[in-house]
Amino acid sequence: MRLVVAVTGASGAIYARRLLEALRDLGVEAHLVVSEAAETVIRHELGMTRQELEALATRAYPVGELEGPLVSGSFKTDGMIIIPCSMKTLAGICHGYSDDLILRAADVAMKERRRLILVPRETPLSVVHLRNMLDLAEQGVVILPAMPAYYHRPGSVEALVDHVVGKVLDLLGIEHGLYARWGGA
Repeated sequence: MRLVVAVTGASGAIYARRLLEALRDLGVEAHLVVSEAAETVIRHELGMTRQELEALATRAYPVGELEGPLVSGSFKTDGMIIIPCSMKTLAGICHGYSDDLILRAADVAMKERRRLILVPRETPLSVVHLRNMLDLAEQGVVILPAMPAYYHRPGSVEALVDHVVGKVLDLLGIEHGLYARWGGA
């Protein structure tokens, strides 16, 4: 399996790191793009550099690179995840504003009818945010807000993160053991 993973400047870089770790551990090929704003968030929230996060991926690309494989539908992938997804990036995707590699790769995923999963991390949401999400959902994009569940009685922040990352993997049909599934009351 080959996936594109993008990290944008919304808070929640921990989700991106955990997704990349899980994909690596599961033997999934991950092609990573990190936005400039995400570099600051990664440094602040994770105490890591962009390069350290990129080391978790199979291959990484500069966000300004618009001539690499990710810009073409002929580069076959099984989907793309933007985690976390800023409202700026979400709006760019919604309105076809492909001025960087993240937006162009998302545009390619949509035009090729590949799975595109956005993990927005914003609160509260404005009417503009909600309209953009609805528009994208109507086009087949999966909107998976970073909203962990509590039925499995998570004992740590990591367990909450694993639940959200596990939901992403579920949508991609990737077997994992990141969280306990609901078995009924």
